[in-house]
Amino acid sequence: MNIQLTSKNALVGASTQGLGLAIAEELAKCGANVTLMARNEAKLKEITSLLPVVHENQVHQYLVADFSDFEKYQIIISDFFKNHTVDILVNNTNGPKAGTALNQDVKSYQQAFDLVFKTVCETTSLALPHMIKQKHGRIINVSSISVIEPIDNLVLSNAIRSATAAWAKTLSNEVAKHHITVNNILTGYFDTERINDLIDKQAISSGQTVSEIRKGRENEVPMKRLGKSEEYGYLVAFLASEYASYLTGASIPLDGGLAKSY
Repeated sequence: MNIQLTSKNALVGASTQGLGLAIAEELAKCGANVTLMARNEAKLKEITSLLPVVHENQVHQYLVADFSDFEKYQIIISDFFKNHTVDILVNNTNGPKAGTALNQDVKSYQQAFDLVFKTVCETTSLALPHMIKQKHGRIINVSSISVIEPIDNLVLSNAIRSATAAWAKTLSNEVAKHHITVNNILTGYFDTERINDLIDKQAISSGQTVSEIRKGRENEVPMKRLGKSEEYGYLVAFLASEYASYLTGASIPLDGGLAKSY
């Protein structure tokens, strides 16, 4: 299988590190023009210059945007789509803060909703007119296995990502006639900055060492290891390609077998 995304324009959220960066790199290797989106401009500049270029017409760029401030984000993303079109949209944001249901107030839920749900809906709504017009498009949502199996101490992610997945399924049925696919990837444990941060916080609260908690997470996975970021990029590239033209409305676990109920 040779995935070719030459001439396709991709927008990838939270793409200066972790899974977002791995996705951007893989799409670039497949020939897509990639727009990185994150809040740190220095990192964006550096990574944009390092993205693979595999053909002479391939151009990469970046967009400075902070997902945590929805009002400002709305202005920035709207301005971007006034002058750009996107064929492949990868909705990826930094995750909401950790915590239990008993620890959260209404304000926390609203902030998580703005971060994980509203930014995804807004970006997708702006990308869709071009996709509908050209009768082709790929919308890929970076989500979590918490959609099917809630994760302890991540109540905000559990709740809001489930809402986003339900919205995506509904949307997939509405745009399928335009040959636009909408899919969610349900992320398990990957060796990224995000999981290391969660492990650090868990170590502080539990009294266990970081290495003990990390080993515990690895042992939960039937493959006995954390996922590699590049493995995530491979799946996104497939979903973005013509090979996945009949795959839509799916929530695909990428978790080394971690989820027990799917």
